Amino acid sequence: MKKNRGKFVFILITVALSFYFLYPTYKDYKLTKELRLLTGADSVKFLEEHDAEIRDAKGRRIKLGLDLQGGMRVVLEVNVLKLLEDLAKNKDDNFTSAMAEVKGEAAVSDLDVMDLLVKKFQEKELRLSRYYGAIRDNESDVEIKLRDETTNAIDRAMEIVRNRVDQYGVSEPSIQKQGGRRIIVELPGVTKEAEVRQLLQGTALLEFKLLIEPEIAAKVYEAVDKTMAGKPLNDSASADTTTKTAAADTTMGDTSLASLTQDQAKQEEQAKKDHPFFFLANTANTSGENWNGQLYTLEENRGKVNEILARPEIQRLLPADMSFVWSAKPAFNEGKKFYTLFAVKKTAELTGGVIVKATATIDPTYNSPVVDMEMNSEGSKAWARITGANVKKRIAIIMDNACFSAPTVISKITGGRSQITGMENVEEAKLLEIVLKAGALPAPVDIIQQASVGASLGEDSIRKGVISSLLAFGLTILFMIVYYRTGGAMADVALLLNLLFTLAVLAGFQGTLTLPGIAGIILTMAVAVDANVLIYERIREESITGKTLSASIDAGFSKAFTAIFDSNLTTFITGVILYNFGTGPVKGFALTLMVGIVASMFSAIVITRVIFDSMVERGKTINFG
Repeated sequence: MKKNRGKFVFILITVALSFYFLYPTYKDYKLTKELRLLTGADSVKFLEEHDAEIRDAKGRRIKLGLDLQGGMRVVLEVNVLKLLEDLAKNKDDNFTSAMAEVKGEAAVSDLDVMDLLVKKFQEKELRLSRYYGAIRDNESDVEIKLRDETTNAIDRAMEIVRNRVDQYGVSEPSIQKQGGRRIIVELPGVTKEAEVRQLLQGTALLEFKLLIEPEIAAKVYEAVDKTMAGKPLNDSASADTTTKTAAADTTMGDTSLASLTQDQAKQEEQAKKDHPFFFLANTANTSGENWNGQLYTLEENRGKVNEILARPEIQRLLPADMSFVWSAKPAFNEGKKFYTLFAVKKTAELTGGVIVKATATIDPTYNSPVVDMEMNSEGSKAWARITGANVKKRIAIIMDNACFSAPTVISKITGGRSQITGMENVEEAKLLEIVLKAGALPAPVDIIQQASVGASLGEDSIRKGVISSLLAFGLTILFMIVYYRTGGAMADVALLLNLLFTLAVLAGFQGTLTLPGIAGIILTMAVAVDANVLIYERIREESITGKTLSASIDAGFSKAFTAIFDSNLTTFITGVILYNFGTGPVKGFALTLMVGIVASMFSAIVITRVIFDSMVERGKTINFG
């Protein structure tokens, strides 16, 4: 024991550290189990009392992968084609035709979009410089510039997605590029799918637009209504419902009620014919002094209003600088959802690119969630100029073509500080803060594949993984004891410590345990046992030659070391390659494999050697079968 005292102390320290790093995992398991047994007020009280403990334990426990705790796996595709369309200038029919054909080919091909674009332009004898530069620009230079733009767009999209996910607070997300257009995002523990979809896809296009003067909007709306008078709205649902109601009432024998319903139906039909637009989008009146220029539409009628406003004959009525946006959130009246229609200037006075800071908070005056924004010097000057020139006018704060708020400018705003209101809760405000801070995506991102792993499936995976690990562990222990007797028992002790060290390293370095990772742990058990088998067989051979037990142990460890080191080194190198070039599940396997190999080397060569030396010093007999 004396000659190995230093090693013995080192082993004790590593064991103590392992328990220290694994304690948060045990604590989290214990607190979670206690919480599941509570309901109602008791669970709320428990969360309040142990909030700090729960947060600390969850932050330092062994992280579980998507396959073990559930979550989302999303495949995103950066719409490079839309980016190229937006970059183009002086578009004509030839350009539109070429882009349509490229879009069709890109939908059924994994080829690079730029390759498809260049090929199609060459086929149609079109010059890239005609649409993406000056006519005298060199074609190859324009192509190189466009390729750089598309590559940067994908890389930037990936970085922005990473920033948003990190700020959202997902532990151990996996974000990887696949091919030239796709990004794979794995989010363990995520349950709010709709919120995450918005987070990943949101372009964060923030604009500040002036509202059209109410009197001008009123004249436009009246012109739209007159133009639509007498034209069908393709809305038979209401008429059908009214007719059915009338028929039902007549069947019931209430003649007066049936007559009243029929009169209402006639009035409704007449209103549709006389004022088809205001029948769908209405307000108290459009001529009163207090009217603010807003129209209100039932949720189910929004599509019909959009169809009317998109008609060619209606578009000709609109002023050149006039466009429309809907409110981001509905208002409720008598259980029905109403959306507000705003008439705004087409050109934005200011965009979100000038925002340098965004903070979600609670407005103490109205006790409602808001997002405070701070602009850079350029934005501050522009905002002061815009608000100063539009006092007593309304400016719509528009995010992704939806109006969050349309406040009236009371006075000139200096300092570049603004506020977005209209969020339903703090979580929604926080989400908007994240999107604003992370930046706008350079090109639209589409979710082309989404898979959700339920918590119950994750628990089932954990249970099966634990069962398989225990089974493998138990059979290995049994074999070693039966075949190598005392030596096998010591190897089993080392195997237990090997498992302890592997899990402790994962916890200490914030690694993620996945289902393939459990397979890696099981494999490292075999690797650790294999090292012991090589050593024990060498010890047996040395014992046959007549050497003492101590000499046989020395010879067995020294002669087996080279074979053990070489095999473990090659396996470790394989693990490094798998970790660097593999995706999520492969990385999980490679991580536990590499950690387990290092732990097995330590347990097989150092720990078992210290145990054998201490037993020999005490005069104990060691039986190797």
